[in-house]
Amino acid sequence: MKKKHAFSGCHQGCPVEATLEVIGGKWKGIILYHLMAARAPIRFNALQRELPQVTRRMLTRQLREMETDGIILRTAYPEVPPRVEYSLTAKGHTLAPIINALRDWGEKHALRPDGTRA
Repeated sequence: MKKKHAFSGCHQGCPVEATLEVIGGKWKGIILYHLMAARAPIRFNALQRELPQVTRRMLTRQLREMETDGIILRTAYPEVPPRVEYSLTAKGHTLAPIINALRDWGEKHALRPDGTRA
């Protein structure tokens, strides 16, 4: 028999599932954290310098998905060389409490570099 969890009310259409669909994945939360910390539009290369572990292709993909979801705004300037900046939309700013809560939890419970718990 399948064990029921305290949050067993989640199913297709669940608000938690919808939220995780938007911010889930390995890089989206981290990208959002850096965009929030910047408090101003940030260029692609500057964002990539903040995330040296992510490939250029993956960063582009994650940014496009968040743009499609209305979380970030991509602004391309018709210059040579081209300049592209990313910023949070009003909808993206509503994720700040969630991202900050994830940061706070990580500060309390994540592993330190020496392998011990915080």
